[in-house]
Amino acid sequence: MFEKTDEQLISKALQGNKQAWLNLLKRYEKPIYNYGMRMTGKNEDALDLMQEVFISVFRNLASYRNEGSFKSWLFRIAHFRCIEFYRRKKPTQGLDDAPEIESEEKSAAESIHTTQENKQLVNAMQQLPLSQKAVVELKFFGQFTFDEIAEQTGISVNTAKSRLYGALEKLKILMEVDYA
Repeated sequence: MFEKTDEQLISKALQGNKQAWLNLLKRYEKPIYNYGMRMTGKNEDALDLMQEVFISVFRNLASYRNEGSFKSWLFRIAHFRCIEFYRRKKPTQGLDDAPEIESEEKSAAESIHTTQENKQLVNAMQQLPLSQKAVVELKFFGQFTFDEIAEQTGISVNTAKSRLYGALEKLKILMEVDYA
């Protein structure tokens, strides 16, 4: 049996098919959780963010117009939920000035599943401003084009590129310090 496309699952979900909705959730659960983990640095916050994203998708699925990919639309929602997360955390602080978020110590079970390099990358990403962190996440982990990133974040393509290259320079320095 062939795997249904996102559009087929969406169509069935909008007709009330619960299994189609669950299949859509299952397909994107891990990528959205990983996005949340890299953006927040904390398991609990990543799970909360993932829940908020899927609630928003559920409420707004009927408004999805099939313009561009569903994945792109989904990550645009995730991006906005992430901005809201940072606004709730520090309402008086600018998004570009988001502080470093200390990673909580992981349980032994979580540590087994997370490599040291991934921990260092997550920790280094927490030191980036949200605007740069979002572009790195979307480009490398979401594998979106600069045009898609610009559309999702509401910035120009050149600004997306600039933020990415600035973030890569900072990550390089931060990762070198961690390895030293």
